[in-house]
Amino acid sequence: MKKKLLSAVMTSALCLVGCGESDPNDDGPDGGPGNTPNLSTSQGIMTFLEGKTLTMTGDDIPTHPNGFSEDINFGASSQCYQSVTMSVQGGNFRVDSIPGTIEGAPQAGQVGTCNPELPQNALSFTSTVVSIENVSANGECFDVAFTFPGFRQVGRGSFSADQRRLELELFFEGGATGANCAAGDVGSDTVNQVVGGESRAFEGNAVQRYVISGS
Repeated sequence: MKKKLLSAVMTSALCLVGCGESDPNDDGPDGGPGNTPNLSTSQGIMTFLEGKTLTMTGDDIPTHPNGFSEDINFGASSQCYQSVTMSVQGGNFRVDSIPGTIEGAPQAGQVGTCNPELPQNALSFTSTVVSIENVSANGECFDVAFTFPGFRQVGRGSFSADQRRLELELFFEGGATGANCAAGDVGSDTVNQVVGGESRAFEGNAVQRYVISGS
């Protein structure tokens, strides 16, 4: 685990899997390019996100980013955050996250309280590969995998109907089962967390909610 949230959809090399060859933008009335993006393919999703900024703050930050409680001191892998911002440019996702402070838990393994109002040093990083597949109509659900040096995140994503928000439900690879669209929609009660080789029902909230802005 790394103290990095994907959260979140971050890439410098992109693997687009399971998409058709359709135009990433819907056609307009005259057969020309329309203003409504086609989020039903991997290519369409990446075209739509290009040049945009994704921001997660406040209540949009889940209680269990990557499947781990924000209130537990995991040392460098702690999951307490004040904000996460992702900037998409040239197919790359630059991720700037500001960790919060876990109060009342000075030692690793202790349980305290995540205080996002006490920020720590900002972190900035970029993924190496993003894979998007099994995309349903209008991006209502799609499977995602984000690869970083030394670790990988997997899960499922979804766009809101107005295409102004993106949800990502992510877990560290090997840390959960049932976190894909075949099992259910984002946030569905289908996830089992794998800890120490044992599988048990995941009772937290790992859904990261991003506001989409920009051109």
